[in-house]
Amino acid sequence: MKYVDEYRNGRHIARLAEMISREVSREYVFMEVCGGHTAAIHRFGIPSLLPPQVRLISGPGCPVCVTPASYIDMLVALASGGEVTIAMFGDLMRVPGTMVTPAAARAAGADIRVVLSAGDALELASSERKRNVIFPAIGFETTAPGTAVTLTEALKRDVKNFFVLNAHKVMPPAMEMLLREGTTIDGFICPGHVAVVTGSSAFDFIPRRYGLACVVTGFEPADLMLAVLMLVRQVNSRSPRVETEYRRAVTPEGNSRARGYMDEVFEPGDAEWRGLGVIPNGGLTIREKYRRFDAGDRFSFDLPEPEHESGCRCGEILRGVITPADCPLFAAACTPDSPGGACMVSDEGACNTWYKYHIHE
Repeated sequence: MKYVDEYRNGRHIARLAEMISREVSREYVFMEVCGGHTAAIHRFGIPSLLPPQVRLISGPGCPVCVTPASYIDMLVALASGGEVTIAMFGDLMRVPGTMVTPAAARAAGADIRVVLSAGDALELASSERKRNVIFPAIGFETTAPGTAVTLTEALKRDVKNFFVLNAHKVMPPAMEMLLREGTTIDGFICPGHVAVVTGSSAFDFIPRRYGLACVVTGFEPADLMLAVLMLVRQVNSRSPRVETEYRRAVTPEGNSRARGYMDEVFEPGDAEWRGLGVIPNGGLTIREKYRRFDAGDRFSFDLPEPEHESGCRCGEILRGVITPADCPLFAAACTPDSPGGACMVSDEGACNTWYKYHIHE
């Protein structure tokens, strides 16, 4: 299969491993900030192919994982009020807030339905005009264009019972916050799907301001191994820059049409990230023209006093401070069947991935 078989060629991957081993001259720490990369790295056993001097750590790349507990509380409160239908992505269903999960709220009678896109939620609102339908809009630059397109369509069609509870986030400010707070790494494996939209130029500030290596890469084993080799070479030559391994999908300028929709509907705004706190301009807010669809403005709800997740160290895992195995709940009180924190819920979460591929090591 084109763009799959050649990137899973065992001899090619072994050759890349040999090249990396020959070029390492010190210890290296590289952080990936994409949940898809986290899952692929462990699914394909990339750490086992690398010399011990090269360590890969996970950052805040899973959109479900960085969604704060307060947002889940808002969803549960809205769903439990009786006047709305929540049309949401399935991977949000079991994310714990400080009350109950959306799945538990649905079991108790709340009208919560699973959809595959914002467009599906808009069609639901169009077909059930007597119900207010709220779409929980989460995700990074990868999913924000879909929400933006849907809101332009809702405005065009004058759908009065469709709303979004917006929690879209953008990745570059989060990466910068990690560096400003002292995260010690030698470079980033930059997010491939995000870069398809933003372009690789969105990360140019990292080598310029912080002198760190950056490689935008794809999701197959050869992609990831080549990205590590490129990062090692940048560090060794002391020539940090943004390189693109994933050239079959990523350009410097990105997808101008997708960004155009985002710019039409959203503007930069501060956003709360689980584990990182409020990041200046770390999210997207809905512009005035589309504010009528903002569920946060339209509906009132009571929230409980915020509580800390007892024992869960998801926040530290998202910052790359610890690995999932360092959390006392991991694989004990917290499993994919009974998640104690957001990082264990999503297939892109670091804890979920470690449980799948490392629990029996």
